Amino acid sequence: MTRVVEVPGSFHDRTFDQLAGGIGGWDDKLLFDAHATQWASPYGLVGLLTAGQHAAEMSGHRPLLTIPSDRDVAHYWARAGFFQHATDWFEVHGKVPRVASSEASDVLLGVTPVRGTDDVHSVVETIQQRAAVILGELGLEATATLGFAMALSEACQNIVEHAGTSGWVAVQAYHWRKRLGRRVVVIAVADAGVGFRHSLAATQAARFGDRWNDATALEAALFHGASRFRDPGRGQGLAGITRYANRWEGKVSVRSGAARIAVVPSWDDDAPLTEGIPAFPGTQVLIIIPAQQTG
Repeated sequence: MTRVVEVPGSFHDRTFDQLAGGIGGWDDKLLFDAHATQWASPYGLVGLLTAGQHAAEMSGHRPLLTIPSDRDVAHYWARAGFFQHATDWFEVHGKVPRVASSEASDVLLGVTPVRGTDDVHSVVETIQQRAAVILGELGLEATATLGFAMALSEACQNIVEHAGTSGWVAVQAYHWRKRLGRRVVVIAVADAGVGFRHSLAATQAARFGDRWNDATALEAALFHGASRFRDPGRGQGLAGITRYANRWEGKVSVRSGAARIAVVPSWDDDAPLTEGIPAFPGTQVLIIIPAQQTG
């Protein structure tokens, strides 16, 4: 029997729990149905690939995926590089558009696999020049480019150091009309690895005792610089990302296991901590840097 998992019509960080909640057992025959999806953020695209990868690895066969029936939406997914990798992890149903991945100028970095440190360096190198132009358009100072590259690098490096498996990253700039009314740059990083609770358990669990869970593991990593490494100075990745986002009125959201923690700027109404959400393997990171207000 095939379990149908509906991909939300508007698929992003706020609706990701709908997808996670519909999966059930990873050993099941899964069909991810995106035929009615009208929009997907970078977070949605890397999250969907992560789900497909994990389902294929756990069950031994590729899950099914029906692509969006709206051809404009399907074309965007293709330009963002989604289908280039989706066929490795899904049995794709529907006509995949043929487009050049560089067609979309708002896609700063198409969906890209992160398997090791060399991939992280390549990702940062690829995006630095384009990021400088885009961040300038957002009214950020030149120094913001270096911090942006650092945030991107640290988010990807978390896959290498904590996941125990490969992951995905995508970066996009677009005008966020409904929620903010300004242009934003979005970094989305996802993996289906062991998650922060498992990764940090050896060095942090005893400190928290009975309170040790997905939420406290995220708090330790985001606000206390916790690391699975005992070397002094390690574990500053997410904390550094948070400092960068705060400087530019940005947002950071990290989901791991059954919890999500967020550094929420004044323009957003997300909850700082959400527990008891549908469990999903690994870690999913969202970083949003908005255009600076003038005047």
